[in-house]
Amino acid sequence: MTADNQSETTRFAIGLLRGAAGALIFGIPMLMTMELWFLGFYMPRERLLLLLVVNFPVLVLLARRIGFEHTFTWSEAARDAIVAYALGILTSAVILTLLGIVMEDQPLREWVGKIALQAVPASIGALLGRSQLGGQQDDDEEQEPAEEASTSYSGELFMMAVGALFLNLNIAPTEEIIAISYKMTHWHSMATIVISILLMHAFVYAAQFRGTHTLAGNAPAWHALVRFTLPGYIVTSLISVYVLWTFGRLDDTSLTQAMMSMIVLNFPGAVGAASARLVL
Repeated sequence: MTADNQSETTRFAIGLLRGAAGALIFGIPMLMTMELWFLGFYMPRERLLLLLVVNFPVLVLLARRIGFEHTFTWSEAARDAIVAYALGILTSAVILTLLGIVMEDQPLREWVGKIALQAVPASIGALLGRSQLGGQQDDDEEQEPAEEASTSYSGELFMMAVGALFLNLNIAPTEEIIAISYKMTHWHSMATIVISILLMHAFVYAAQFRGTHTLAGNAPAWHALVRFTLPGYIVTSLISVYVLWTFGRLDDTSLTQAMMSMIVLNFPGAVGAASARLVL
């Protein structure tokens, strides 16, 4: 084995450790959420299967941008996605067993449901962990591809979708989303939409966080709002509806009530979408 191969193997091994740490750090809030334990037991299997299937291309696209190592081909990104999924499944199984949520006397259906559902956010966390726990050397090595990715409009919308999906998976299973949507009036909902959009815009262009985007000198002020923030809010809305449907929160509800639930979930989802543009 050459020195270059050894170095690449070492970097990949370090990437695995960072991925496992990311799965634990980003997945632990959901691993300790009671509603997700129950959903893993009783949610319709076809919706769970669809969520697992949809998650894979999301992981591949995410790996193409922030995999365990810099990837040059889609096959390498697919390999990283499979590894991230495996880390998510393994981490979820270990933690749920450690906490006594998965036990020997439970049926196989319950085991599979609980671990599979938790593996989705944990696998995303595995790839996010690689991005957030990387060292200065990694940042220097990948500065060029990161800059290239940041110029892609579709890449910007994709990262907002990932941020909204990750935060929505945390919050959508809770009863509070439904309870809040019943308490809100139409005036509350309109104010929540406006505040959510303003928060998204302020996070990226006004608050000057690390990674904040800057407008070109001759670009009008409304350009970023129309080109990025409003489309980002639409993407967040689509993610919210999908997650609410997956967890059965839209079953047997009127269209108005479903929209109110979407608006409530959009509030944290918008923060997640804006944050993703800054940190990924």
